[in-house]
Amino acid sequence: MKTFFSFKLRPRLQHILRMIMAHRFRFALSMICSMLISATTAISAWLLKPAIDEVFINKDLAMLKLFPVLIIGLFALRGLGIFGQEYLMSYVGQDIIRRLREMLYSQIMQLPLSFFQKERTGVLMSRISNDVNVLKAMVSDSVKAALRDFFSILALTVVIFYRDWQLALIAMAVLPVAFLPVVTFGRRVRRISTRSQEAMAEMSAFLHETFAGNKIVKAFGMETFEISRFAQKAKNLFHLELKTSKAKAFSPAIMEFFAGAGVAFIISYGGHRVIMGTSTPGTLISFITAVMLLYDPVKKLSRIHNVIQEGMAAVDRVFDIVETESNIQAPKEPVTIPSGPHEVVFDHVCFGYEETDVLNDIHLKVSAGEILALVGMSGGGKTSLVNLLPRFYDIRQGSIKVDDIDIRNASLSSLRKQIAIVTQEPILFNDTVKNNIAYGNPNASDVDIEKAARAAYAYDFIQQFPKGFDTTIGELGGRLSGGEKQRLCIARALLKDAPILILDEATSSLDTESEMWVQKALENLMKGRTTFVIAHRLSTVFNAHRIIVLVGGNIVEEGTHQSLIQKGGEYAKLYQMQFAENAAAAPSVKSG
Repeated sequence: MKTFFSFKLRPRLQHILRMIMAHRFRFALSMICSMLISATTAISAWLLKPAIDEVFINKDLAMLKLFPVLIIGLFALRGLGIFGQEYLMSYVGQDIIRRLREMLYSQIMQLPLSFFQKERTGVLMSRISNDVNVLKAMVSDSVKAALRDFFSILALTVVIFYRDWQLALIAMAVLPVAFLPVVTFGRRVRRISTRSQEAMAEMSAFLHETFAGNKIVKAFGMETFEISRFAQKAKNLFHLELKTSKAKAFSPAIMEFFAGAGVAFIISYGGHRVIMGTSTPGTLISFITAVMLLYDPVKKLSRIHNVIQEGMAAVDRVFDIVETESNIQAPKEPVTIPSGPHEVVFDHVCFGYEETDVLNDIHLKVSAGEILALVGMSGGGKTSLVNLLPRFYDIRQGSIKVDDIDIRNASLSSLRKQIAIVTQEPILFNDTVKNNIAYGNPNASDVDIEKAARAAYAYDFIQQFPKGFDTTIGELGGRLSGGEKQRLCIARALLKDAPILILDEATSSLDTESEMWVQKALENLMKGRTTFVIAHRLSTVFNAHRIIVLVGGNIVEEGTHQSLIQKGGEYAKLYQMQFAENAAAAPSVKSG
């Protein structure tokens, strides 16, 4: 346990405390407001003795006139303190949560693709939304309540010892015994809270998957099945939340019992002293009121302890992501790759995912402006090869150079500025057509955006939209056809105007007419660029300057379309397979 607190928990808590202390001025004002609240609470209990003894027993009319004024003033000050503390601590808490969300999102966005392949989108969303919200209760509400309750306990302790130090010792003796279960159940709350937050993340992941894949759910008639799965997850979360509530309820219940026992003993012992004439009714009532007011913040501290334990579970989940280190390390003295035509060299490159080898001793030189096609069966390593160029992953051995600059020595921003990518799955955002095309070049003029759209053969269908370039296209471009999405992606790549281009099966999922338009757009895009084309349909790579065939992570053939057909090797086999498939798919024509 000591090791855990020294090396894991303590730095994380220190980070949170530093974020709180960045608002030290507001925090100090909040403390003053807390002290004002506590002082007015203690004074209220202290005033009961003169109110009872002087006004009601001695029948002092002057004191009777004074007390309402004092009480109104007292409660006005208390209200001012409550407002100040609530607002100031809410400001501090909300700002810390905002900064944590930004820090978490920034960290996630900078982690490599390998991280996103291991983590589910819904789980990451839950870290930013649900887990950080749990932290808010710890940072804002708990600190606010702890300050108020601490000063209240301090002020009321002064009152009860001033009134009767012997009774005060009896009242205070209850507290250590009452706090024992708080620590015990607090640990249990933290364990269950961690499981609850994990269950909430699971539910978020499930919702993301079923909402995103709703078309497939409906197509296969699986609505009832998915509803039952969600019900099971909701039931699991319900049971965990119930366990948390049970553990949290034990502490105040036990403290309530001990507080009642303490008050009962005080009434018995104090009442005896009043009857015997060694104390006054006002003193006893003032003391009992102060003790009951004292026990209330003590009981609240047990609830705060539970909230802190829940918050600490959230701290661990948030900082597990924040402290994740990227395996794509930036160089200490990065080199900037200048803009312009580029030659790319893969020099004896080896690569694999964890323990699985994917590429073996790849040696490849691609000249500036050359169109290189990569073909082969699925799993051959084509996409893995092009993903190494923008450093989505890092190689195990060898080097990749852009104009004699090892990409591991280049700044990531300057490297990726030289590369544009069009993938098989068009990735668009729920924004306007204009902003999607300008993504990556936000300073582009309307003229440049329109020019890119025309070159991508997208201008005509864009003009048919109700608001033209200002039309919102829906989540992932859901309001567009496959060909329209792809042409917008090509327009985006054209506007970026990067000298290196990666086309990862950009036409494989399109129908014949859409492919024709997209192919025309791609021809405009590839002009003068060093281009890597991954293609399943060999008809799209006939005009490539060079074709390489990847099998099992190795380059087994290299040449033009005609030379590879004449060679009769792997490429010729792929061509014959596709030719046979196309022939079988073509309708037969009967004579007569």
